[in-house]
Amino acid sequence: MPASRLDRLSASLQTSGLDALALNPGASLAYLTGLHFHLMERPVVVIFAAAPPVVILPELEMLKVKGLPYEVKAFPYGEKPDEWDGAFRRAVESLGLDGKHIGVEPRQMRLLEFRYLEAAVGATGRRPDFPDASDVVSRLRVRKDADEVAAMRKAVQIAQSALEATLPLIKIGMTEKEIAGELVVQLLRGGSQSEMPFAPIVSAGPNSANPHASPSDRSLQPGDLLVVDWGAAFDGYISDLTRTFAVGEVDAEFQKIHRIVQEANAAGRAAAKPGVPCANVDIAARTVIEQAGYGQYFTHRTGHGIGMEGHEDPYMRGDNMQLLEPGMAFTVEPGIYLPGRNGVRIEDNVVITETDADCLSDMPREIRVVG
Repeated sequence: MPASRLDRLSASLQTSGLDALALNPGASLAYLTGLHFHLMERPVVVIFAAAPPVVILPELEMLKVKGLPYEVKAFPYGEKPDEWDGAFRRAVESLGLDGKHIGVEPRQMRLLEFRYLEAAVGATGRRPDFPDASDVVSRLRVRKDADEVAAMRKAVQIAQSALEATLPLIKIGMTEKEIAGELVVQLLRGGSQSEMPFAPIVSAGPNSANPHASPSDRSLQPGDLLVVDWGAAFDGYISDLTRTFAVGEVDAEFQKIHRIVQEANAAGRAAAKPGVPCANVDIAARTVIEQAGYGQYFTHRTGHGIGMEGHEDPYMRGDNMQLLEPGMAFTVEPGIYLPGRNGVRIEDNVVITETDADCLSDMPREIRVVG
């Protein structure tokens, strides 16, 4: 698998105007090479130019690059930081990249690695250039193959089973943190990788009106809406789901906004088809909420791409005219948030097929009572 992806990258570099691509540890590096490194105090960079890839890494990580199914050229360094720049210079010289155009991912490349790379590429006095190569990498990753979709489907199944196992344990008086803790335990028991896509969001009552709330010590109270936004990771791929529950009896308006969001979620999923602009998914979901009179309380885009990362291309925004293609995977997650009162979000994971869209998640979306 990495060999074919490296071939695709090589072809993409030839048409992008880039002389090379430099990546540090993260999803793109893992996608292209199968190599996993922690971001730490020791810099790691892989440079893709002429084959084979060049790896600059600590000596203690050398076992990771031995026995790979493709060739790499390694430039290891020891524990003395004043020797690290030498490894970077030797790597760059081996590729003849002085003063060349080397693409990077601005959201991922740390200043630590960038400074070593910048100094090495500019060592001869020729001014280097580091263009944004996010689109180059995204074009490779955005269309998932069958194995990637299967991993995401498994991540969805793990997540759904974990929340179903958690729901009977939820009682009035429990704190948001306690519920989140139980959910994490069930995710791990169900087979999620320990490095989950994100810490679960568990928010109730006024806290649920904050889309990105962190679990707090607030206790569940009758009349709360309870938002649970959670996911699992399997074989390097993630799920990202949200369901909203009623804690005992809730006011009629809160039941109403739940129905509206449920309808908006269905409309967004129905709009997702190959050849359709991403904007149409957002517009379809948003129109339902606006026509119901709650448009000002839907404060974020309708969805984002998923795969090896929780947020990646494509994005379901009203201004994004990128066309959906088979293999693209993303969330559909409309919401209504009433400040100081309650909030609702319902989120599903969708992948575009050759003819339609396949919703990977099927946990009930209707309002359910807990506690």
